[in-house]
Amino acid sequence: MNTSVQFNSDIFKPFLSDEAQVNPECFGAELAWWLTKELATRSFETSYPNYEDWGWFIEYLIDDNEFWLCCGNIQGTANEWQIYLEPKAKGFFGRKVPKVELAKSLLAAIDSLLIETEDISNIRWSTQSA
Repeated sequence: MNTSVQFNSDIFKPFLSDEAQVNPECFGAELAWWLTKELATRSFETSYPNYEDWGWFIEYLIDDNEFWLCCGNIQGTANEWQIYLEPKAKGFFGRKVPKVELAKSLLAAIDSLLIETEDISNIRWSTQSA
């Protein structure tokens, strides 16, 4: 199942300087905020965006299963973006990993959002996460 999408858009370019970013040339806050808001309009409630060294993520819970939607720019660019689904392991030594199929409707909603947004182009889905 395709769990990663790359696309082009100028609407998520950072409005703060590079010094205000998580790491130099590591963007994605605007994309994560947009995704959170747009998914909520489609009844997919997520967390507010959080950051890591590599970019931004939002959490999505399905019953007792946690997924991260990881958001960021493609390294070295300010208009190429990636969103990928990361199931979060739980339990003893992280052996309980949620099945990606549980997030199938979430991924379909993301696909629709990207297709329907006028200023997003060159949408490419894959099974790769980074």
